[in-house]
Amino acid sequence: MAHKFLSDIEIAQQAVPEVINKIAVKMEIPDQYVENYGKFKAKVDFRYLQNELKDNENSKLILVTAINPTPAGEGKTTTTIGLGDSLSKLGKKTIIALREPSLGPVFGVKGGAAGGGYAQVIPMEDINLHFTGDFHAIGAANNLLAAMIDNHIHQGNELDIDTRRVVWRRAVDMNDRQLRHIVDGLGGKTEGVVREDGFDITVASEVMAVFCLSNNIIELKENLSRIIVAYDRSGEPVTAGQLKAEGAMAALLKDALKPNLVQTLEGTPAFIHGGPFANIAHGCNSVIATRMASKIADYTVTEAGFGADLGAEKFIDIKCRKTGLRPSAVVIVATVKALKYNGGVAKADLGAENLEALEKGLPNLLKHVENITQVFNLPAVVAINKFPTDTEAELNLIKDKCKDLRVNVALSEVWGKGSEGGIELASEVLRLSEKESNMKFAYDLDMPIKDKITAIAKKLYGAEAVDFSAKASKEIANFEKMGFGNLPICMAKNQYSLTDDPKVLGRPTGFKITIRDITISAGAGFLVALTGDIMKMPGLPKVPAAENIDVDVDGKIKGLF
Repeated sequence: MAHKFLSDIEIAQQAVPEVINKIAVKMEIPDQYVENYGKFKAKVDFRYLQNELKDNENSKLILVTAINPTPAGEGKTTTTIGLGDSLSKLGKKTIIALREPSLGPVFGVKGGAAGGGYAQVIPMEDINLHFTGDFHAIGAANNLLAAMIDNHIHQGNELDIDTRRVVWRRAVDMNDRQLRHIVDGLGGKTEGVVREDGFDITVASEVMAVFCLSNNIIELKENLSRIIVAYDRSGEPVTAGQLKAEGAMAALLKDALKPNLVQTLEGTPAFIHGGPFANIAHGCNSVIATRMASKIADYTVTEAGFGADLGAEKFIDIKCRKTGLRPSAVVIVATVKALKYNGGVAKADLGAENLEALEKGLPNLLKHVENITQVFNLPAVVAINKFPTDTEAELNLIKDKCKDLRVNVALSEVWGKGSEGGIELASEVLRLSEKESNMKFAYDLDMPIKDKITAIAKKLYGAEAVDFSAKASKEIANFEKMGFGNLPICMAKNQYSLTDDPKVLGRPTGFKITIRDITISAGAGFLVALTGDIMKMPGLPKVPAAENIDVDVDGKIKGLF
């Protein structure tokens, strides 16, 4: 049957995967560190990293990012997986390092995060649903801390917590707008203290960020203990450590902290671990998984969420700064259709050649190229995720514009052809990764908080200036007074635009970014600057994807992409 008649899930279900232990053997992972979750999934004990890999040299690290996402789709995860397969096909010992999908988008509108076509990780149904239960453990740890806060208040409030200033929220891994703002503790004196509360989606929680940025279980406990959960009546922060919560939270997370090992359709190993959103959180898979992959393989291919203005910026300014990891090359994914959409073409008309619209939309891509090559000083290649409707004239226009920035363009056809369709891209990645890169950060940590935010907005987004609300300015002053002024910044901004308005496409100029609030994730070790109307609990669309998902009498899932 021709590929065009097969859905992603049908392709995945027709695959004949290797038993996961054979994948582990291929990567020379000792059997004592492999914990099976059925035949085709396993966890690799984090002690393997600290016991046997710590002195190994780091592999070449390939970072995959993209332009701002559009309804036309870009295929960043598909390209990441296909590139890993192509490098393997060229004889390179390669591991792919990805984030776990959140259930919210799976049942909502965005879809899963297991790739597509013939560039997928499998078993895709498991990966997109409960997988190995990591997110449930993260949500449980988050909610244990919430329960301990309210219990402490109910049992006498020895820490003198101001119930109006409890900043810790509960979490659930689902899009549920009804839970954004709630009042709990109702029902009388024995039912707790009445207060305003709310839920965040698990992937936007600080526990998720702490989980992904901790190098080992000891560091995990230390980071959890630093989480600020509330303020007392004198305005001093109250931490999870003061509530003695970090040990029990770590107990819930100890198995989740072990990276998940799966494989691609072509048998390339993949670590899929952790899953923070990139528009709200830092948008990278776990430090443990990336470092483990980098110590095992010769090439590690990883992705950062959304565009180079969000995910790649946080990968470099937060994750790389913390770990010492450095990308050897960066892939920037785009499609002709997405660029024409940025040029003002309606989604229904994107299949027709339109060089004028393409030229209008191209500056969005070029800005992301500049972010990587000029702001961060890293070698880059543009990967065009090719569609049958793309014309030679359109592809040549993109190549010519990128050539002006001294960046090559490689076509990627991994969706339809698997590893064969990514050889051109893989060859360019190999060439670039042999070059010496001297990565730079977008800002220095010792800069004032407002200056760091302004540097991101001006350098990465192209903003003219940054406006800070009175509330944000007050919080910034408080955080600097409390000694948190030297933390990196995690920008919470919509993913669709370089601005804080999702409707403004292309590469706008002369705009301002408005910071309406700033919060601290002391456990994760960064400050979160909130722009526009970004929120930490999404809602479902009018017709959620959940309506089309089903399971048959044999337990076979259908409708999952």
